[in-house]
Amino acid sequence: MSDKELRVSKIKDGTVIDHISGGYALDVVKILGITGKEKKVLTIAINVPSKRFGVKDIVKIEGKALNSQEVNRIALVAPHASINIIHNYAVVEKLEVKLPKTIEGIVKCVNPCCISNSDEPVVSKFYIKTEEPLLLKCHYCGVTLEQADVLGQL
Repeated sequence: MSDKELRVSKIKDGTVIDHISGGYALDVVKILGITGKEKKVLTIAINVPSKRFGVKDIVKIEGKALNSQEVNRIALVAPHASINIIHNYAVVEKLEVKLPKTIEGIVKCVNPCCISNSDEPVVSKFYIKTEEPLLLKCHYCGVTLEQADVLGQL
């Protein structure tokens, strides 16, 4: 190990979210509702070198297992991330985050006149126009949400 290299310790049990687009690790932490006050080890690496992407972010969370809703929310900001489930210091499961073709009930339409923002019992629904940059099209009114609109709601 060179004096220019920083080693991060392994976690015993928890989740490692790797290959997050550079600069989005803090958004992932926010999505998960992690504040740092949980008294668990949290490691965040931002803009580290990556052969595949140039730069990437990594989030390691001790003692946390992600549910499917959290994984879907992460996919909105990190569509190429991989999630490693760790038990007893070993990777026991590796999941690739995949942005679904439709997003339901996670974000709201920015159009105040959209039926999904009315008193009607309608769940918001969006189609993926592009992954990077993220653009979502509302199923009901056709308005396009940009990545900033989505991040503001997560």
